[in-house]
Amino acid sequence: MLLKLQRPTYGLCLLLAGLLAPMAQAQLPATVVASLRAAKIPESALSAVVVPLDGGQPRLTHGADLPVNPASTIKLLTTFMALETLGPTFSWRTGLYTDGPVEGDTLRGNLYVKGGGDPKLTYERVWLLLRELRNRGIRKVTGDLVLDRSYFTLPASDKDAAPFDEEPERAYNVAADALLMNFKALRFDMDTESGGMQVRIDPAMAGVQVGSRMKLLKGDCASWSQTWARPEVTTLPDGQVRVMLQGGFPQGCRASRYLGLLGATDFASRLTRGLWAELGGTIAGQTREAVTPGDAKLLAEQQSPPLAEQIRDVNKLSNNTMARTIFLTLGANQPLVGLDSQAAAAEAVRGGLARQGLDFPELVIDNGAGLSRAARISVRHLAQVLQAAQRSNYAAEFAASLPIVGLDGTMRTRLVGTPLAGSARIKTGTLNDVKAVAGYVRDAKGRSWGVVGILNHPRADAGQPVLDNLLQWAATSDVTLTQVAKP
Repeated sequence: MLLKLQRPTYGLCLLLAGLLAPMAQAQLPATVVASLRAAKIPESALSAVVVPLDGGQPRLTHGADLPVNPASTIKLLTTFMALETLGPTFSWRTGLYTDGPVEGDTLRGNLYVKGGGDPKLTYERVWLLLRELRNRGIRKVTGDLVLDRSYFTLPASDKDAAPFDEEPERAYNVAADALLMNFKALRFDMDTESGGMQVRIDPAMAGVQVGSRMKLLKGDCASWSQTWARPEVTTLPDGQVRVMLQGGFPQGCRASRYLGLLGATDFASRLTRGLWAELGGTIAGQTREAVTPGDAKLLAEQQSPPLAEQIRDVNKLSNNTMARTIFLTLGANQPLVGLDSQAAAAEAVRGGLARQGLDFPELVIDNGAGLSRAARISVRHLAQVLQAAQRSNYAAEFAASLPIVGLDGTMRTRLVGTPLAGSARIKTGTLNDVKAVAGYVRDAKGRSWGVVGILNHPRADAGQPVLDNLLQWAATSDVTLTQVAKP
């Protein structure tokens, strides 16, 4: 009787690899098992590895070869590949160009703002760029403001993509762009300490009005966001934009929230015009998009901080927008015919892994940030990324980008007062149904380990103690355990 194979080839290979494991069916650490039970999460929902950074057998592998959603821990792969491919001193440039002459204080032509994919083009740096132009004696621009966003070729699917979640205006949801100014985020400062509601926005934006319909409530200032509602954004007949805050806000309180309410082009136009007006300048023409002519004259330029500095925000603060921008830069620097920058970036990552002698057949990396339902990697392979980064010439730059337990970043308030505080460097990841940690831990004997733990389960949000106990076990235990990966 002939039997049909019911599993794909890759899954069968994982099963065979598990059967050949030298020490099968060992148990997870007792503290991890206990916290899983307390959270009502099955052991099968946890994938975990603890591997030595100096070589040798793993201390723990559990579900290590299963493709799982890594959430923001995939940023480790993005930033490591960026260091290896672009180098730690790589920087991005944003320039002001013109196709016309300068006569006295007047630029008789168009002003081109050429984006170079800067992941952190804050409004302060846009101001410095415009200040450099103003210092050349230019005050009036007779032509158009032309925005050049051509450095990245974005996927056509991005234009019609549904919001990732129910809060598309939140700053963490801002998509990457070659000319992304200030993460296209406005800071809304709300103040009811003087009785009524006062709302201010920062930075200055041309043609943006802000108002409030928020109801003043009695309540705790710390819980103000519970009565927050999505603002109403209206484009008026004269082209101005009106933002009306809604929901409720407690009396006698102050709070701020960053929101991305405008498109990248509209935001860049209004910010540039607003800051230029603050500097005493005028632009007579309209705003439009176009590629900067090859013979255009450079008037002013801003260079970004180096990559090694930028990845600290990516990993310590888990900045999605910066991660996505760096990922796209990998594609823009190695363009492939017929591929957009995102697809080219995925190929650049695979090529970079191959140069490290690594092959991750299960890998799905779509935007490089982990803000994705499709991203997949096994914890064994993510641990191999940690090992490869430790061997790299840029190991120090990579490690310095990770949150220090109990001190900064997304690990600032976790495991305070434990032996891990101040020593372990751990990247975190969180999505609905996903909780993850990955990074470096030293044990009681001073040996360094790469630790990866990922929960994929509807109750993953209750699983932080599981991952914290895994990290603490890695820092204290001397026992070698191997758990067969369940196919």
